[in-house]
Amino acid sequence: MSILLAVFPLLLAFGVETIERGTFADAMSWIASNPSLFAINALIYCFVLLLIYGLIGSLFPSVALTALILFLAAMISYFKSKMIGEPFFPWDLLLKKEGTNIIPLVSSNAVLMRVSVAGAVVIALFMLRLLLPRFRLPVAGRIALVLLASASLQGMAERTPMAQKLYDRAGVSEIVWNQRDNYGANGFGLAFTLNVQNSIVSKPAGYGESSIATVAQQISDRRSASAASPTDSQPNVIFIMNEAFWDPTLLPDVTFSEDPIPTVRRLQSESTSGYLLSPQFGGGTSNVEFEVLTGNSMSFLPSGSIPYQQYIRQPVPSLASYFENNGYKSMGIHSYDGWFWNRDNVYKWLGFESFKSKEKFDNPEYKGTFISDDEVSRGIISAVEESDRPMFIYAVTMQNHGSYDDGRYEQNPIEVQGNLTADAKQLLETYTHGVRDADQSLQMLIDHFEQSGEPTVIVFYGDHLPMLGLDYDVYKQGGFIGSSSWSLEEQKKMRSVPFVLWSNFELPQDYVPTISNSFLGAYVLDKLGMELPANFAFNLNMFRQYPGLLSNLVVDADQNLHQKAPAEATPLIDQYRELQYDILFGGRYLANYLDSDYLTKSALPDYNMEFQVPASVAAPAEAEDSL
Repeated sequence: MSILLAVFPLLLAFGVETIERGTFADAMSWIASNPSLFAINALIYCFVLLLIYGLIGSLFPSVALTALILFLAAMISYFKSKMIGEPFFPWDLLLKKEGTNIIPLVSSNAVLMRVSVAGAVVIALFMLRLLLPRFRLPVAGRIALVLLASASLQGMAERTPMAQKLYDRAGVSEIVWNQRDNYGANGFGLAFTLNVQNSIVSKPAGYGESSIATVAQQISDRRSASAASPTDSQPNVIFIMNEAFWDPTLLPDVTFSEDPIPTVRRLQSESTSGYLLSPQFGGGTSNVEFEVLTGNSMSFLPSGSIPYQQYIRQPVPSLASYFENNGYKSMGIHSYDGWFWNRDNVYKWLGFESFKSKEKFDNPEYKGTFISDDEVSRGIISAVEESDRPMFIYAVTMQNHGSYDDGRYEQNPIEVQGNLTADAKQLLETYTHGVRDADQSLQMLIDHFEQSGEPTVIVFYGDHLPMLGLDYDVYKQGGFIGSSSWSLEEQKKMRSVPFVLWSNFELPQDYVPTISNSFLGAYVLDKLGMELPANFAFNLNMFRQYPGLLSNLVVDADQNLHQKAPAEATPLIDQYRELQYDILFGGRYLANYLDSDYLTKSALPDYNMEFQVPASVAAPAEAEDSL
């Protein structure tokens, strides 16, 4: 039995790396180059096997169950990396229902083949119990194995001195800022285990009330120096985060029969516009919301984490609570299930007075699988018309959500031409149809508020670039990026989405080449002449010096690109990190010095999820499609 317990983890490690890397050759190449790291991965799987063996008490069913769990995790990691460039993280286990949404994206024959092979291996391992001895353990031995395996796995995750010594001898080098490289260098099991500790946000080294007091004084001094007077006007402020909105005409080797975004194109020349630097690609919409609404940055949180799921469990100051404190009615609108990304709970903590999710749309119009963008625009119009107060609305659309190989439209009005495969052409045309509809839904809002004359500002943007095929296929075929390692410029392009700002009253026109999502709220409040709350005031200063901030890309005021923050930027970025920690996890010391009502708001608003769209602006009874 001891021989089997030594051999099985090695075979499991080889199987996991083959699945996670995609080919036998890639797995063998990594193992040959990194035998010590391979051994640590096998050791981790050995402890997992021993844990399950102790729980079940029979060897071969334990091996089969261990293989099933590990192979499934590796397969998820492989396809998640292919789709959005990120592997499988420990905190992905918190996604629950959200994870089922990737199933339609990975239903190809290649996927079924991989699942079948992995399933056959698991079944074969289970069937060995019919041919070989059972190797059952007594109860005392099972308890001992469970305790030993649990303690060992916990020690490796928490990096106890013994575990750290083992890591050092094996040459473990954790690449926290690039998790795809981290998994590639260290192996799936080790990288996953190391990330267990990364799910805990550590207190910054210099954090304390004195450091926050220093930042508060700097914010106060800048406020006094600017001598800006709060504006007396209270226009409606409407943020529209349109699902996967991007300009497909940026693909250099592709042509389009017509411009899919004439409204956005006009606003880019007539109004304030620019490009947002998104922390996400192809998914993770709630992380973009988190940055825009709170002014906090994903750069200071573990790679792949989801604040809506993991960190927001108490009132957090946001644009919603800011506008509420200033006499507005704040409302969230999302044309999908309220539980998705835990919004029905998180929006309460962010201070929204009401939240209209899919369940509250009255007989909505569908385009394909999802509620149409036009329906969301009608909902916005209805909310403003019914309110007796100026409104802050944060709307999130769903119509153009991937995948784009579902034939959701009877025909695509815009034809694309280029050196594309038939599948790539179909994906791009379906996506472009959705972009066209998004642009038209924006024009619907502009037409309404131009006629109504009610002072209104609309900020329209995408959350991230769309996932157009596995492994960035359409982007490569369209000449947008190369096939090898990306340059800093390519990294920036793959995270840059257009934004436009429209108003029916005069505002100065600006072009903003780069702005991180976490700075957008501060920028808009400043644009409107509104007094910025403390953390947004800090963000505005940060934006003016370093407008783009991702974990692996920093853009300075001269638009120079840096893989890591320049030395001169470190003090300011460290202060930003400390402020974020203070608000999300720390003592909220900033409230002792500035904006205490806003920063320490503990009472939840009279939260209403029963908002209905009046029949006068509701969609026609016959929708194009339904769930």
